[in-house]
Amino acid sequence: MELDILDVQFDLRNIKPRELEEAFEDPFSVRFLPDNERKDGASRYYALGRTVADRYLFLSFWTDGKTTRVVAAREMSDTEQKFYDRKYAEFR
Repeated sequence: MELDILDVQFDLRNIKPRELEEAFEDPFSVRFLPDNERKDGASRYYALGRTVADRYLFLSFWTDGKTTRVVAAREMSDTEQKFYDRKYAEFR
């Protein structure tokens, strides 16, 4: 998977590209199906993942199978983190 982080719409000083990769590579990440049909025809996916430094990230992205472009990234909300932890506990 190639991560496309050119021309992103969020601040890369707060979330480093390395952290985005770690969240995607998290074996326990939770990924959601595409959102509703969009007028532009693109599908956005969502993921909850954790970095090596134990930072919880919410990611919105699109992919064509080879390239993944992050549309938005932020810290998980408390509710999202609880959901992630619950799913993580199911796998352990």
